[in-house]
Amino acid sequence: MALQAAKRLTSLRFIGIRAMSDEWGSGAGKGGGAGGSVREAGGAFGKMEAAREEQYFRKLRDQQIKDLRKHMEEEVHYHEKEIMKNQEAIDRHKKRITDLAKAEKKTDGSSSSD
Repeated sequence: MALQAAKRLTSLRFIGIRAMSDEWGSGAGKGGGAGGSVREAGGAFGKMEAAREEQYFRKLRDQQIKDLRKHMEEEVHYHEKEIMKNQEAIDRHKKRITDLAKAEKKTDGSSSSD
């Protein structure tokens, strides 16, 4: 149960939502939680530590979004190339079918004179 609550709090913090009404780092039980002795003590150092933590998670989220965007752009590029390859194959096969149909008409025309 506590693990689920911790995961939920972490996911809320990850997307930038504050879960408590008081300031982060203002002491144990006031939104700063028991994040170590500095944060438990509260005060300026606790707030500074909380701010650094928030900054870390913001940067991490921004990097993850940037990486995901790059990966998705690469996926789109790959699939566009595959579409072009498949379209070229379709065009080749259609041309071959047309050529076979023309060859078939020629052989039908020459064999009817027998």
